[in-house]
Amino acid sequence: MRTKLLWVMALVILGVVNYAVWEKEQVVNQGRTVLLELAPRDPRSLMQGDFMALNYRLTDALRSRLSHRSVDGLAVVTLDGQGVAQLDRLYQAGGALQANQALIRFRKRGEVVRIGAESFFFQEGQAAIYSPAKYGEIKVAIDGEVVLVGLRDVQRLPLRPAKQ
Repeated sequence: MRTKLLWVMALVILGVVNYAVWEKEQVVNQGRTVLLELAPRDPRSLMQGDFMALNYRLTDALRSRLSHRSVDGLAVVTLDGQGVAQLDRLYQAGGALQANQALIRFRKRGEVVRIGAESFFFQEGQAAIYSPAKYGEIKVAIDGEVVLVGLRDVQRLPLRPAKQ
Protein backbone atom coordinates (compact mmCIF):
# COMPACT_ATOMS: atom_id res chain seq x y z
CA MET A 1 0.00 0.00 0.00
CA ARG A 2 2.82 2.42 0.85
CA THR A 3 4.51 1.73 -2.49
CA LYS A 4 1.32 2.50 -4.41
CA LEU A 5 0.80 5.70 -2.44
CA LEU A 6 4.42 6.69 -3.12
CA TRP A 7 3.98 6.12 -6.87
CA VAL A 8 0.70 8.05 -6.94
CA MET A 9 2.30 11.00 -5.11
CA ALA A 10 5.31 10.90 -7.43
CA LEU A 11 3.02 10.98 -10.48
CA VAL A 12 1.01 13.87 -9.05
CA ILE A 13 4.20 15.86 -8.34
CA LEU A 14 5.54 15.13 -11.83
CA GLY A 15 2.22 16.20 -13.32
CA VAL A 16 2.19 19.48 -11.41
CA VAL A 17 5.81 20.29 -12.31
CA ASN A 18 5.27 19.44 -15.98
CA TYR A 19 2.13 21.57 -16.10
CA ALA A 20 4.05 24.55 -14.63
CA VAL A 21 6.77 24.10 -17.27
CA TRP A 22 4.14 23.84 -20.02
CA GLU A 23 2.52 27.08 -18.82
CA LYS A 24 5.87 28.94 -18.98
CA GLU A 25 6.52 27.52 -22.47
CA GLN A 26 3.14 28.87 -23.58
CA VAL A 27 4.11 32.35 -22.36
CA VAL A 28 7.45 32.14 -24.21
CA ASN A 29 5.83 30.88 -27.43
CA GLN A 30 2.69 33.04 -27.45
CA GLY A 31 3.52 35.99 -25.20
CA ARG A 32 4.14 39.52 -26.32
CA THR A 33 7.76 40.71 -26.38
CA VAL A 34 8.35 43.63 -24.01
CA LEU A 35 11.63 45.35 -23.17
CA LEU A 36 12.16 46.62 -19.62
CA GLU A 37 14.89 49.16 -18.98
CA LEU A 38 17.42 47.93 -16.45
CA ALA A 39 18.45 49.87 -13.37
CA PRO A 40 21.80 49.21 -11.64
CA ARG A 41 22.26 45.52 -10.95
CA ASP A 42 24.49 42.91 -9.33
CA PRO A 43 26.70 40.86 -11.72
CA ARG A 44 27.66 37.68 -9.80
CA SER A 45 26.79 35.12 -7.17
CA LEU A 46 29.52 32.91 -5.71
CA MET A 47 27.01 30.25 -4.66
CA GLN A 48 25.04 30.11 -7.90
CA GLY A 49 27.73 30.73 -10.50
CA ASP A 50 27.62 33.45 -13.11
CA PHE A 51 24.37 35.33 -13.26
CA MET A 52 23.05 38.84 -13.35
CA ALA A 53 20.60 39.99 -10.69
CA LEU A 54 18.27 42.33 -12.56
CA ASN A 55 16.63 45.46 -11.29
CA TYR A 56 14.14 47.26 -13.52
CA ARG A 57 13.20 50.92 -13.74
CA LEU A 58 9.60 49.64 -13.79
CA THR A 59 9.90 48.23 -10.27
CA ASP A 60 11.36 51.53 -9.06
CA ALA A 61 8.38 53.38 -10.58
CA LEU A 62 5.94 50.90 -9.03
CA ARG A 63 7.56 51.21 -5.60
CA SER A 64 7.04 54.97 -5.65
CA ARG A 65 3.31 54.56 -6.43
CA LEU A 66 2.52 51.84 -3.92
CA SER A 67 1.77 52.14 -0.22
CA HIS A 68 4.02 50.59 2.41
CA ARG A 69 1.89 47.46 2.74
CA SER A 70 2.44 44.22 0.89
CA VAL A 71 0.35 43.89 -2.24
CA ASP A 72 0.00 41.79 -5.38
CA GLY A 73 -1.36 43.42 -8.49
CA LEU A 74 -1.12 44.24 -12.16
CA ALA A 75 0.61 47.22 -13.75
CA VAL A 76 -0.38 48.67 -17.10
CA VAL A 77 2.67 49.49 -19.20
CA THR A 78 2.70 51.46 -22.42
CA LEU A 79 5.10 50.29 -25.14
CA ASP A 80 6.93 52.70 -27.39
CA GLY A 81 7.58 51.93 -31.06
CA GLN A 82 10.50 49.67 -30.15
CA GLY A 83 8.67 47.69 -27.47
CA VAL A 84 10.20 49.45 -24.45
CA ALA A 85 7.73 49.60 -21.56
CA GLN A 86 6.97 52.58 -19.33
CA LEU A 87 4.63 52.40 -16.34
CA ASP A 88 1.26 53.94 -17.17
CA ARG A 89 -0.89 53.07 -14.17
CA LEU A 90 -1.98 50.35 -11.79
CA TYR A 91 -4.61 48.11 -13.35
CA GLN A 92 -8.17 48.25 -12.06
CA ALA A 93 -10.37 45.22 -12.78
CA GLY A 94 -12.34 45.73 -15.97
CA GLY A 95 -10.09 48.51 -17.19
CA ALA A 96 -9.50 48.63 -20.94
CA LEU A 97 -6.08 48.42 -22.54
CA GLN A 98 -4.97 50.10 -25.74
CA ALA A 99 -3.15 48.18 -28.48
CA ASN A 100 0.23 49.52 -27.30
CA GLN A 101 -0.32 48.48 -23.68
CA ALA A 102 0.25 45.29 -21.71
CA LEU A 103 -0.29 44.00 -18.19
CA ILE A 104 2.60 42.95 -15.95
CA ARG A 105 1.95 41.08 -12.71
CA PHE A 106 3.91 42.33 -9.69
CA ARG A 107 4.34 41.45 -6.03
CA LYS A 108 5.40 43.92 -3.34
CA ARG A 109 6.77 42.68 -0.03
CA GLY A 110 8.15 45.35 2.26
CA GLU A 111 10.12 47.72 0.03
CA VAL A 112 10.89 45.06 -2.59
CA VAL A 113 8.83 44.94 -5.80
CA ARG A 114 9.25 41.88 -8.00
CA ILE A 115 7.85 40.92 -11.37
CA GLY A 116 9.22 37.37 -11.37
CA ALA A 117 12.17 37.81 -13.72
CA GLU A 118 14.95 39.08 -11.48
CA SER A 119 17.86 36.80 -12.42
CA PHE A 120 19.54 35.98 -15.72
CA PHE A 121 21.90 32.98 -15.61
CA PHE A 122 24.65 32.38 -18.15
CA GLN A 123 27.62 30.08 -18.64
CA GLU A 124 30.74 30.70 -16.64
CA GLY A 125 33.14 33.00 -18.40
CA GLN A 126 30.50 34.82 -20.46
CA ALA A 127 29.94 37.80 -18.18
CA ALA A 128 31.57 40.17 -20.70
CA ILE A 129 28.89 39.29 -23.28
CA TYR A 130 26.05 40.32 -20.96
CA SER A 131 27.65 43.21 -19.04
CA PRO A 132 26.49 45.87 -21.57
CA ALA A 133 22.84 44.89 -21.01
CA LYS A 134 20.45 47.85 -20.86
CA TYR A 135 17.14 46.01 -21.32
CA GLY A 136 15.58 42.81 -20.10
CA GLU A 137 13.62 41.03 -22.84
CA ILE A 138 10.50 39.43 -21.40
CA LYS A 139 7.51 37.64 -22.83
CA VAL A 140 4.22 38.71 -21.32
CA ALA A 141 1.03 36.65 -21.27
CA ILE A 142 -2.41 38.26 -21.48
CA ASP A 143 -2.88 37.76 -17.73
CA GLY A 144 0.38 39.59 -16.93
CA GLU A 145 2.64 36.60 -16.25
CA VAL A 146 6.21 37.20 -17.44
CA VAL A 147 9.14 35.05 -18.50
CA LEU A 148 12.61 36.52 -18.98
CA VAL A 149 13.97 35.31 -22.34
CA GLY A 150 17.10 37.42 -22.81
CA LEU A 151 19.01 40.65 -22.43
CA ARG A 152 19.50 43.44 -24.96
CA ASP A 153 22.07 46.19 -25.40
CA VAL A 154 21.57 49.96 -25.74
CA GLN A 155 20.58 49.56 -29.42
CA ARG A 156 18.02 46.95 -28.27
CA LEU A 157 19.93 44.15 -30.01
CA PRO A 158 19.91 40.70 -28.36
CA LEU A 159 23.01 39.77 -26.36
CA ARG A 160 24.01 36.18 -27.13
CA PRO A 161 27.23 34.20 -27.08
CA ALA A 162 28.86 33.53 -30.44
CA LYS A 163 28.01 30.11 -31.86
CA GLN A 164 30.88 27.67 -31.62
